[in-house]
Amino acid sequence: MQQLIEITIGDMLRQRKLTLATAESCTGGLIADRVTNVPGASEYFLGGIVAYSYEAKVSLLGVSWDTLHAYGAVSEEIVIEMARGARMALAADIAVSVSGIAGPGGGMPDKPVGTTCIGLSTADGDWARKFVWEGNRVQNKALSVEAALRFIADYLEGKL
Repeated sequence: MQQLIEITIGDMLRQRKLTLATAESCTGGLIADRVTNVPGASEYFLGGIVAYSYEAKVSLLGVSWDTLHAYGAVSEEIVIEMARGARMALAADIAVSVSGIAGPGGGMPDKPVGTTCIGLSTADGDWARKFVWEGNRVQNKALSVEAALRFIADYLEGKL
């Protein structure tokens, strides 16, 4: 049986003495929930910031109003700023962020429902990935969480 990805991530973080933080919008704290389901997560998980509104992204994560106006909240540029902000706010080694359009409404021609961006910030650099899920709201959120956890694992496994 395959081990849950959050357990694998926890093991790698613990072994390397690295810390993790999250910055979540459309997932509303579900990444942090999955991470903290692992016993002993307090050894490496520092905390998470749920910043749903533009104002919260700016005030809690230091996201730029200029970037928000230029690219919108669901963009690779924003999730990188969110991840950097969470990493700095919580003094973490690694931060992951997510912003998306979970649905059923809110989609636009260039950003349909299901569009989700995930960011990762570390001392080694910042990365972003973009997805377009095709599920309902709950499914899109779950897929986003899984993709965010995979992004962390990819970094820790040297795949970025």
